[in-house]
Amino acid sequence: MEVSRRTGLDGVAGRVPPHAWFGVSAVFHYLGPSFAVLLFPSVGVLGVAWFRIATAALAFAAFRAPWRTIRDADRRTRLLLASLGLCLAAMNTSFYLALERLPMSLVAAMEFVGTIGVALAGVRTARNALALALAVAGVVALADVEWASDAAGLCWAALNAALFAGYIVLGHRLAADGAGHGVARLGAAMAIALVALMPVGFAEALRAFGSPLLVAAGIGVGLCSSVIPYVCDQFAMARLPRASFALLLALLPAAATAIAAIVLAQIPTLRDLAGIALVMAGVALHRPR
Repeated sequence: MEVSRRTGLDGVAGRVPPHAWFGVSAVFHYLGPSFAVLLFPSVGVLGVAWFRIATAALAFAAFRAPWRTIRDADRRTRLLLASLGLCLAAMNTSFYLALERLPMSLVAAMEFVGTIGVALAGVRTARNALALALAVAGVVALADVEWASDAAGLCWAALNAALFAGYIVLGHRLAADGAGHGVARLGAAMAIALVALMPVGFAEALRAFGSPLLVAAGIGVGLCSSVIPYVCDQFAMARLPRASFALLLALLPAAATAIAAIVLAQIPTLRDLAGIALVMAGVALHRPR
């Protein structure tokens, strides 16, 4: 039964280009945090983080019981699952604590800094080095960051950026045996993240349980932020080298600009359009090993 599920997921992942999976992930990467920020006043930052992890853990448990994945894993895989679980718990918490204090554009720009190092580690040709340079130039043009004076917020954003780079490395290892294996292992890691975050965020999350609307909103944040994008990430990671996936993350600011124009009527400037063009050129130029 489990083998057939994995085979089915691998088949689904293989029929769709990995860049398409990444595109879906990029869209939900920004929808989720937008919903989360709206919930901060009612549920609390740590409460929203708990809802995000708890929803994802329960959703992945429906695919395969996480304790079975942990039980059947070898020692090395268990260490990987524990590392990713703790990384997810700390990353999501620091991300929301940064969003509470800083603009999302600044947090997103700092988040990309961590991925640059991952992409650089995989650069082996002059062509890919040029591709990375174009993508970085495009992101700098899109970010248009004004450094904030909130030292605590910057610290949380820097921690989130470092942990996001760790998520890419660990998540790529999870996907090494195929998308089906990766999703099952991701579910086990998410369960570990929930255990780690339980004593931190559950007290704040309790405030929402008296309102079905807030509970539904918290579940929506979890689905948009940690289920849909992470599954799509696994489908893309299973077929892309780590450096290629890290470079594709340069598309996130471009995706945010496009979503803002369509949904919020925030028309991009010429600088924004130039940044998008540079990012697209870098991604098109890059060739995986």
